Amino acid sequence: MKRFIYLILLIAVGKITLAQQSFKQGDLLFQNLDCGPLCDAIEQVTFGTDSLKFSHIGLIYIKQDSVYVIEAIGKSVTLTPYHQFKNRTQNQLYLGRVKADYSALIDSALSFAIKQIGVPYDEPFLYNNQKYYCSELIYDAFKSSNQNKPFFELEPMTFKTPNSNDYFKAWVDYYKKLNIEIPEGKPGINPAGISRSNKINWLGIIN
Repeated sequence: MKRFIYLILLIAVGKITLAQQSFKQGDLLFQNLDCGPLCDAIEQVTFGTDSLKFSHIGLIYIKQDSVYVIEAIGKSVTLTPYHQFKNRTQNQLYLGRVKADYSALIDSALSFAIKQIGVPYDEPFLYNNQKYYCSELIYDAFKSSNQNKPFFELEPMTFKTPNSNDYFKAWVDYYKKLNIEIPEGKPGINPAGISRSNKINWLGIIN
């Protein structure tokens, strides 16, 4: 009985280590990419469950006993073999799962996400511009499966350093190259925000 309670506590704080065999269709993989100044800026202004830092998210897709991750990264939405996704960083991966009350949405969300493969990556991070960044893809997939009603929540984006009115230099340089204004305050979503959703069960670390 004591061991059972201990395991429950470990799961609750996200410390239990899980094997790949634990995956189910539509599970959410959270990742700290360590991609440089942009990832650092994202992680300074977004806070995940248990204060964890996340800069990327993907959706588990299992086909013929092979595990893939549907993700928006690089140039477009892609279907990435799980081990390629995992080996992108030495940081631990964390697993979330939509609660049983919402499990009926998963197949439709996956179908939507698969249809987006090849859609260009959303470099400006602007919602509803026929492009996708990582968490935006997840947001729209579950919104589509939820009769086009928001499932996760959009929030105003910020590109400013904490407790300051100054933009991160990395974002200033980034948007200067794109030749567009920084979309401060525009609606958006990030992996950390999704990780805090009360519609997700937090399962733990992937081995």
